[in-house]
Amino acid sequence: MRIAELSRASGVPSATIKYYVREGLLPSGVRTHRNQAEYSDAHVSRLRLIRALVDIGGVSIEAAKELLAALDSGSLSARESLGHVQYALGGRRSQVGDEQREAAAEDVAALLDRRGWRIHDDSPARGTLVDVCAALRMLGHDDVVAAMDDYAGAGEAIAATDIALVRNQPGLERMTETAIVGTILGDTLLAALRRLAQEHLSSTLLPPEDDADRAAGEV
Repeated sequence: MRIAELSRASGVPSATIKYYVREGLLPSGVRTHRNQAEYSDAHVSRLRLIRALVDIGGVSIEAAKELLAALDSGSLSARESLGHVQYALGGRRSQVGDEQREAAAEDVAALLDRRGWRIHDDSPARGTLVDVCAALRMLGHDDVVAAMDDYAGAGEAIAATDIALVRNQPGLERMTETAIVGTILGDTLLAALRRLAQEHLSSTLLPPEDDADRAAGEV
C-alpha cells in the first residue's frame, strides 16, 4: 500500500507517518520509485502501537522510540523489558526541599523493608514515590503516607497479574511487547478503574452534601 492508503488504514496523517519514519519509530517502506514507497500490514500494526503508547499512554516520542527499539532488538528478556520500561519512562519530580525529601526517603525505605521489596537506589519509581511522600507531608496529608502499606499491598497484587500476563505469552517478542504495552497502558487502565471505583463507593461511603451539612450543624 502507498502512504495515502497507510494513512487511511491507520488513521494517522501522512505527515505524521513521515515524521515517525524520520524519528526511527516506524520502519521505512520498500522504495519502489524515487518518491514512492510500499507499506505493509506490519506498518499498520506498528502505527497503532505507536499511537497507543503516545496518545493513550502519554509517552513522549523519545521514550516511545527507546521502547520500540528495545522491542525490535529481540535481545531483551521479559524481565529486562520490564526494567527498560521503568527506566525509559523516568519519574516525576516535585519541587520539595532537601529536608522533606530526606524524611520521605526514610518513609519509602521503611516501606520497602517492611514489604521485603528489593529495589535499586536509582529506580525512577522509587524517586517518584519519595517526591510524592515529601509533597504529601508538606501539604499536611500524613494520613495518606500512613496508608502506603495498603496501597503497596494492592500494587503487589496488580504487579502479580502483570507478571503472569507476560509469562503466559507464547514467545519472547510477544512477552516483550506485553511488558511494554501492559505497563504503559496498564497505568492508564488502573487510573480509570480507580476513578470508577471511587465514583461507585463514594455513593455509599460518603454522605450526600445535605447530610454532611446537617451533621456539621448539629455539632
